[in-house]
Amino acid sequence: MCIAGFAGQRARVPPDPIPNSEVKPRSVPNCSVVFGHVNLGKLAAYFTLKFVGENWLSFITESYSFLWSDDKLSFVPGSDAISQIISIIFYGVFIVFIFYGQRIQMYVMIREVEGSLYKLKYIKEEGRKITIETIKEIGKPQTDPSARVDRYLEYFTISPQSMDPAGIVYKLDHILDVRDTRLKDEVKIMAPAGNEVQVNNLENTLEAAMALNFIYKIIRHFYIQGKKTLSLYIIMQLQMILPLVMKEAEAYASALKAFAYGQPIGDGAGPLVAAKLMHGYETRKLPKDCIVATVPIEGRTAFIIKAEGPGGNVGKPGDAVKAVVQENKGKIASVIMIDAGLKLEGETVGEVAEGVGAAIGGPGVDQFKIEDAVVKYHIPINAVIVKEDIGDAVSPMRKEIADSADKVIDRVKNVILERTKEGDNIIIVGVGNTIGIGQ
Repeated sequence: MCIAGFAGQRARVPPDPIPNSEVKPRSVPNCSVVFGHVNLGKLAAYFTLKFVGENWLSFITESYSFLWSDDKLSFVPGSDAISQIISIIFYGVFIVFIFYGQRIQMYVMIREVEGSLYKLKYIKEEGRKITIETIKEIGKPQTDPSARVDRYLEYFTISPQSMDPAGIVYKLDHILDVRDTRLKDEVKIMAPAGNEVQVNNLENTLEAAMALNFIYKIIRHFYIQGKKTLSLYIIMQLQMILPLVMKEAEAYASALKAFAYGQPIGDGAGPLVAAKLMHGYETRKLPKDCIVATVPIEGRTAFIIKAEGPGGNVGKPGDAVKAVVQENKGKIASVIMIDAGLKLEGETVGEVAEGVGAAIGGPGVDQFKIEDAVVKYHIPINAVIVKEDIGDAVSPMRKEIADSADKVIDRVKNVILERTKEGDNIIIVGVGNTIGIGQ
């Protein structure tokens, strides 16, 4: 450290230096300074300099001018001072990011996840509100159903033990039957004035609200866990899947209104085609919650199967197909399944595609039963799907999906003409939720 200053009396114009044998004057660019042991009280102005080596002193003397005015010593940047200051700031920020960059990135991700979590909470609360209002409007309950709805939203189903896989499909089938019966009983208690169609619609509404509640709780769980542990990898994974999660949550939010008002949804593409094929023909019931109509198509006898509508219902197509195959003692030339299929990004909504296999989603019980029935009698199984997004599947049916029904019928007729002969028996199954779609 050194002390530098201008010697002389205090005045507006610096006087000549005070003679002092112990002080040797030195010239510095833009100002005169003295170095040595001096009496600080006799200096017109003084300042202290801390520097390390000659480079820092050179930077100070070359980059700044020391001006004297109004009894004050001021510093004026030189020509390259600003660029050097910016360089110092840049290096400082760079060093900070080396040691704290990961933590800063994590806090930014946490803020983004937190914003999405607030939005999910709002969507979840709106879903609960719509559900309660719909139950009050349709079911005319004597008491406030809010408490029972909250209990319903926390409902869960435990999958059967799979350590010994033999017979697991029928165990799962039994669990799903018990669940379906229990939920319908709960809805009937909450909405005693509702008919069968309205009960099915309310059950679907509650299922959508339950899905929103589940999504919110899962995201909240990992958000709190990541925030508590300050784990970058938990927060990073959560932040990466958030766009898909939010898209699905918004789709369920749209589905709530469709279920509440009994509007067809995108997943009803299969039942819509089946309804068009069986329109005007007599129907009869099949197990479980399914119906069948016998329709002549291109010189063949077609058994058209769909879930019983217009309430929100998917039925059990596996049991229905199995029953029709057994009624005809396995004399079925082909099974054609029609369902909504998940499209890839870049594909057009409502695009129709053909293939083979059991086109049906869900836990796999119905798919297993259909495959078991066709394998037993060596029946070919074909599929026609309508491509749509996950959001389209649970949202009110788009025009493109509704318009694709006629295209699907043309494809089905082509399959019948190419893969069967006159006089054959065939089964056509419209798979999906038949809400808003009658027979």
